[in-house]
Amino acid sequence: MDTRYRDFRKIDPTRGALLADGTPNNQDRVEIGPTQLAFAEWQAAGLVSPDLPAMRAYRHRRLIDAVHARDYGGILMFDPLNIRYATDSTNMQLWNMHNPFRACLVCSDGYMVVWDYKNGMFLTQFNPLVDEQRTGADLFYFDRGDGLPDAANGFATEVRDLIVEHAGGNMRLGVDKPMLHGLRALEGVGFEVFPGEELTEKARSIKGPDEILAMRCANHACEAACFAMEEAAREGVPQGNMSEDDIWAVLHAENIRRGGEWIETRLLTSGPRTNPWFQECGGRIVQNNEIVAFDTDLIGAYGICIDISRTWWIGDQKPRADMIEAMQIGVEHIHQNMQMLRPGVSFNDLTHNAHRLPEKYQKLKYGCLMHGVGLCDEWPLIAYPDRWVAGAFDYEVQPGMVFCVEALISPEGGDFSIKLEDQVLVIEDGFENLTTYPHDAALMGA
Repeated sequence: MDTRYRDFRKIDPTRGALLADGTPNNQDRVEIGPTQLAFAEWQAAGLVSPDLPAMRAYRHRRLIDAVHARDYGGILMFDPLNIRYATDSTNMQLWNMHNPFRACLVCSDGYMVVWDYKNGMFLTQFNPLVDEQRTGADLFYFDRGDGLPDAANGFATEVRDLIVEHAGGNMRLGVDKPMLHGLRALEGVGFEVFPGEELTEKARSIKGPDEILAMRCANHACEAACFAMEEAAREGVPQGNMSEDDIWAVLHAENIRRGGEWIETRLLTSGPRTNPWFQECGGRIVQNNEIVAFDTDLIGAYGICIDISRTWWIGDQKPRADMIEAMQIGVEHIHQNMQMLRPGVSFNDLTHNAHRLPEKYQKLKYGCLMHGVGLCDEWPLIAYPDRWVAGAFDYEVQPGMVFCVEALISPEGGDFSIKLEDQVLVIEDGFENLTTYPHDAALMGA
């Protein structure tokens, strides 16, 4: 049979065997990656792609160092995002979040084993840091039925044998989110189980150089998707037949077009449905001369979360004076609070030195001042002063942390809310706001 050009052609013939991020040029890959559209946009914007092998090695080292610091024999992970961090692999992520069929063990000597769906164990073979692919971590009733205790005992025995071989039999084990039978089985074979989520959240909180490059790329892709959503809304809403779902669907589509993965919430609402906040978008037809507010909560390219919020005024009239006032206060709230972000500042100081909202916005203010972000919303959470819990967050800001700085300006009993949020990187001498998406000019009073 003839070999045809289409069977071996490259996406970018000038690049040779690899793309800028170290993945195959023909994109014949099992891991989710950016699309041609994303690569072209990043190149036009002058962005540097991450070195994925280097990023994966950095994450591996972070986990090993964290295991050693706690004198654990290893860290056993069931959370799909922790497994993504350890392996950079995915497998039906949303389904996996409520049917935990995957697990990953990183032993103190660095040996890494992944238990996967029995027909998908090849999904981590691209990563040379993964030493073994196995199956059998599916410890949930739907899959195992009344055979669940035996399955859990078999899995726990495998983990014990691996720890004996690769951690000198150190039976102190960090475990992030075990099912009940799994936890009992691990303890039954002699493990002292510690809350592994503390380890993984802190390991993930400091982004390495290539993770930051990946976040810059993912941020550019997310903002491009937001611009497309805004354009669609401004064109469609005045015609009188565009729903909240119609607008929100544009963000989903544009995210996928660039190699993004999913969106964690449905936080786009319009007009009076913006107050109280946290209603989810639906079939309401957005009216001309109304507010549209959204929170992306978007898992984008490279699995990086871009969590930004904006509020638009859509219409041919001017917004009300109280809306403009709320918008200006929200922008001031975010800008003043991000000015505090620099290495060495305590989380306590972030809380207690923050910008204070006027009293009429206090009851419905957002759930936190800011929070970490990486593969999703992550540790730490920086609380408002009236929600501070002594001893819960006695830590300091470090370089490489990324915070989403929040503002929800929502008058109690009102008919609108202003939702704003920027994603901010902590650098050695302060901070860099990664978010470049503009604030709505009409709501700013222009």
